Amino acid sequence: MKTIFKMTFAAAALTLAGAWSASAEEIKVGFSPEAYPPFYSQDASGKWGGWEVDITMAICAEAKLDCVLTPIPWDGLIPALKSKKIDTIMNSMSITAEREKEIDFSDKYYNTPTAIIGPKDQKFDATPDGVKGKILGVQVSTVHAAYAKKHFGGIAAEIKEYQTQDEANQDLVAGRIDATQADSIALDAFLKSDEGKACCDLKGYVAPDLEVLGPGVGAGVRKGDTELKDKINAAIKAVRANGKYAEITKKYFDFDIYGDDAQSN
Repeated sequence: MKTIFKMTFAAAALTLAGAWSASAEEIKVGFSPEAYPPFYSQDASGKWGGWEVDITMAICAEAKLDCVLTPIPWDGLIPALKSKKIDTIMNSMSITAEREKEIDFSDKYYNTPTAIIGPKDQKFDATPDGVKGKILGVQVSTVHAAYAKKHFGGIAAEIKEYQTQDEANQDLVAGRIDATQADSIALDAFLKSDEGKACCDLKGYVAPDLEVLGPGVGAGVRKGDTELKDKINAAIKAVRANGKYAEITKKYFDFDIYGDDAQSN
């Protein structure tokens, strides 16, 4: 009798596992494997975590998607999405008109302002006059690079592009550049680090430019993939409404980063 019960129980477990597997669609979520705290960071075992990882997984769970984080270099994310190597991008990618020529986006899931930081012993602000004659570091293929070229090109001594924001931060510490522009939350995390506290401070926030900076950060999906886009949109709305978004955000921030007026990468 016990043997029959065990077999029945095992069969039921397999049936439930199969039902879950069948209901949860596997989705490859593209992200750039670089430290971008508090959104993305890697622990000693190599596991990725952070606010955006937690929010991504909450959105995926709500949408009944089995999401697998898939590392792709930042400037290869959109090509990888278009070639179907990944199914979506959730990596602090700002929704912009230029990107929307190539891919579609979900609704925003966060929105924070753009800042400029520089050495403590230099007094200037985040304006064209402030960066005049300075070497300004930005991460390649980001809205910050596009913004800097549009508003500071020909004014700054040089707009220097880096593969990662961390490289720009390190060159700022080393004195090889005079300032760097990026998402304010990411730069705030750097300014709280030992290196950041020793060298630099916030110079200010750049003037808004909706055309370049966009309305916020969304999940990138392939053109025409309305089914996945609709699932993600519904899940974003649900985690905002059911308190999961706020629960996760409180672990990392003392304010709601959903925002209304700014953006990210």
